[in-house]
Amino acid sequence: MNSNYINTEKEIEIYTGKDLGLTYTADYSLFKVWVPTAFTVSLVLYQTDGNNIEGVVSGYRDSGRIVNMQRQEGGIWQARLHEDLKGMYYMYRAVFEDGTLNEAADPYAKAVSANGVRSAIVDLQDTDPEGWDQDVSPALPHPSDAVIYELHVRDFSAAADSGMRYKGKFKAFTEFGLKNSAGQAIGIDHLAELGITHVHLMPVSDFQTVNELGVNSERSAEPFFTEYNWGYDPQHYNVPEGSYSTNPSDPGTRIREMKEMVQALHSKGISVIMDVVYNHTYSVEKGPFQPLVPDYFYRHDYTGRFSNGSGVGNELATERPMVRKYIKDSLAYWASEYHIDGFRFDLMGLMDSVTMREIAEELRLEVNSGLLLYGEPWTGGDSPLATKTLKGVQKGKGYAVFNDNFRSAIKGDSDGWGKGFATGEYGKEGAVASGIKGAIHEFTDSPVETVNYVTAHDNLNLWDKVLATQGLRQAARLPELENGRLKYGGSVEAAVAAADPYIGMDPDDILGNETVRRTLLANGMILTSQGIPFLQAGDELLRSKYGDHNSYRSPDAVNAIRWENKGKFLPVFEYYKGLIALRSGHPAFRLHGRQEIERSLEFLRCDGEVVAYLLKNNAGGDVWNNIVVIFNANPGPVSQRLPETDSCWNIVVDHTAARTDAFRSVQDPEVQIEGLSMMVLYDKYGQPEPRSKVIEIRYERPDGDYRGWNLWVWGTGIQDGQHDFRQMEDGGAVARIEVLPETSSVGYILRLNDWEEKDSAGDRFIDCSGSREGVKVTIRDREQENSGDKNDPLQMTS
Repeated sequence: MNSNYINTEKEIEIYTGKDLGLTYTADYSLFKVWVPTAFTVSLVLYQTDGNNIEGVVSGYRDSGRIVNMQRQEGGIWQARLHEDLKGMYYMYRAVFEDGTLNEAADPYAKAVSANGVRSAIVDLQDTDPEGWDQDVSPALPHPSDAVIYELHVRDFSAAADSGMRYKGKFKAFTEFGLKNSAGQAIGIDHLAELGITHVHLMPVSDFQTVNELGVNSERSAEPFFTEYNWGYDPQHYNVPEGSYSTNPSDPGTRIREMKEMVQALHSKGISVIMDVVYNHTYSVEKGPFQPLVPDYFYRHDYTGRFSNGSGVGNELATERPMVRKYIKDSLAYWASEYHIDGFRFDLMGLMDSVTMREIAEELRLEVNSGLLLYGEPWTGGDSPLATKTLKGVQKGKGYAVFNDNFRSAIKGDSDGWGKGFATGEYGKEGAVASGIKGAIHEFTDSPVETVNYVTAHDNLNLWDKVLATQGLRQAARLPELENGRLKYGGSVEAAVAAADPYIGMDPDDILGNETVRRTLLANGMILTSQGIPFLQAGDELLRSKYGDHNSYRSPDAVNAIRWENKGKFLPVFEYYKGLIALRSGHPAFRLHGRQEIERSLEFLRCDGEVVAYLLKNNAGGDVWNNIVVIFNANPGPVSQRLPETDSCWNIVVDHTAARTDAFRSVQDPEVQIEGLSMMVLYDKYGQPEPRSKVIEIRYERPDGDYRGWNLWVWGTGIQDGQHDFRQMEDGGAVARIEVLPETSSVGYILRLNDWEEKDSAGDRFIDCSGSREGVKVTIRDREQENSGDKNDPLQMTS
């Protein structure tokens, strides 16, 4: 361990300001860096980007201009230069008491040179595309309204026949009006046509293992460089990835082009979620943390060595104050500067629960009340962290976790032959039913705390997984791939060209194919269950990765989305489009709370490879009176008895189509469901009561500090339990609570975190009997009550 190792058991200086990194203006630049244990720190200014030993002038060597920094309180070192430094590069050079000298990029860098060698000085205003100040995030009335689509930037456009000019780049998302050879919309127009609400982008912040200067550059011989990577090897957390830029040598271009991508998606009504990797860094010694604050940013095991819960050699110590601050500052920057609408946390189990709680609370309160937050509630190995964010920890805390229980129940194991409900295994009906209910009797308090999915980027994708369970890998001639190469040598491209992943497909009967039916059954369950649905890009095109279960560094031949598949498998795309439209158009599939689900969802059958349930009494304020959903995992047809009704049952989804309007009806008390298919029926249109009324609670504190404060609410009829204050309005924090229209009184307690402190008044009640639309309530902090304020601390208006 480095002799400058910080003993985290002792109190160290911390800094609470919001101005770490570079503050640039044309008149001056202010540099601030946290290096609490250094003997001295210098700012080193460079003319060149650090990718070449020689500068632009032959024989000129850029050794840098050294500027001494001044030590400030909180372990901060600062330098202010009254000159215009735009276009230059910089590093920090720290000298420690034992004589060790380390030079590193700014951990808070907002721009870097190619391959992240040096921090860059840019004017962020120059990177705003035209109309950026008018860019608005699409509205998300409730997290249950989201339909997430996971996508890799390069995969989106890399195919040779994609027709996109900017292959593999952010700017491919700005190419409108593109069509495949069959005349169907592709690219960003395809995403809008499909109807998804959120694109989840696999990591787009700067990562280390792709050479941004291309395979023929001077740096391409470095052993860790590849041509492709998913991006879970972070280098600079606050900078976009340069390989997705049309000019990675210009620090401002990647920033501008990422903003253009976000702007284009927003223009299509699609929100943007960033996949973030705050659990580890690719490199320790060459990263931005270790050289400046040795060992502080990394978690250690009980022997003093770096812990390896990530599986890649290190993990960030998120529980330490300045690491927690760094993560929150970074997320706030992306949400504000780039208009990002949500975050997915990689290996969230390695992030401590306090950090995750503060992220959810503070980002929504201070930056964007509509942020969507979710992550992986597991680790990649053992970790000494005591407060891991695992399944169940998220209860009431404002973020969601992936439901791997539901995933496994539907498909089986992730990479092998193991089967689930949709792939031929018996006895999975109970686990499926739990997932359908949003896991509210398993590990959630609310359906929007679970992300329901069958496959994501890890492991076999859906098509290849179903082929594996059918024993068709060999017949389909799927190659054996490891780390982006053929296991026994040869050309990946040739092996892919020789494969036949769609073996036995009848082009005149696409929806009759068994593999197709199993994939539609699997994701059909996801799209009609309570919770937040998540799809992997290309499922609607029957995307295959040719049996590669870990394509993180495989070539485009494996990973690229083949847009021609839309023409080949159009009925599949239309089926997905119909299911998404059905979900989006009917709140019964998007219930908001535990109590609402328990009141509205009833299982009709859960045996014999059949799961059937009823969404009753205009569930969630739906216009359809009663809805029946049936999943049949048997190879052959089954009959299901329907609830009694004074009208017929109208079918909107079966083995032939998924629509939002009825295309046939059933008069009999039973209906037959074809094998390996689903069915959705409704009985009649009704006149539903309003779904809810809203109690708006405004909380006022004289100290203005709302961190950790929340409401514990009961009697809503929709979602009891913890409710956060989501936004600031006129100096007060505001929470909005949904209650049933007929509710006359709701109880609440004002508390700090999980009962660390509560309002001394104890249980309080809000009378909302006089309104069918809602009431507004103002709560004053108890200090105001005790200071002689004669006004009632609870004020209410209709």
